[in-house]
Amino acid sequence: MTGTFIHDQKFENLSFQDKVLDPADYESCLFQKCNFSNSDLTDINLIDCIFEECNLSLTKLLNTSIREVRFINCKLLGLRFDDCNKLLISFDFESCSIDLCSFNKLKLNNTRFKNSKFNEADFTDADLKSSSFINCDLHRSIFKNTNLEKVDFRSSFNYSIDTDLNKINRAKFSLQGLPGLLDKFDIEIEK
Repeated sequence: MTGTFIHDQKFENLSFQDKVLDPADYESCLFQKCNFSNSDLTDINLIDCIFEECNLSLTKLLNTSIREVRFINCKLLGLRFDDCNKLLISFDFESCSIDLCSFNKLKLNNTRFKNSKFNEADFTDADLKSSSFINCDLHRSIFKNTNLEKVDFRSSFNYSIDTDLNKINRAKFSLQGLPGLLDKFDIEIEK
């Protein structure tokens, strides 16, 4: 425990914009329509929490513990998830805008990304084994030295994955997604 322990509470329509939050443990809490933009969540522990319709743009996550956290319809811009406490990190995203976020070197096995838009997200050196990207737009996202074994990309689009630079054994792709695996060859594929 880092300080205050907050359990099973709902936080709605609150603004934490540009604020540094005191270290605390939040367990089974719901954050609805809250603004965390430019806030500092350093040393905060989030366990089994839900963020719904929240703005977390440019939020600092130094040593933040994120365990079993769900982000639903949230705006996440410029977050450095790689600054989080890496021990037992786990989350999932649904209907989120995830732009310019870094997931570098994180072990995110079995993570679910659903109906989300990624713009220039960085998954370099991440381990995403057995994760799923369900109906996600992965525009200009970076996959380099990434473990994509058994990852399901079948319903996702706009990805570019170099098969020589990533582990893709038993990953799943749709026929429509094949151009994203052949980008490096600079060839034209007609549909």
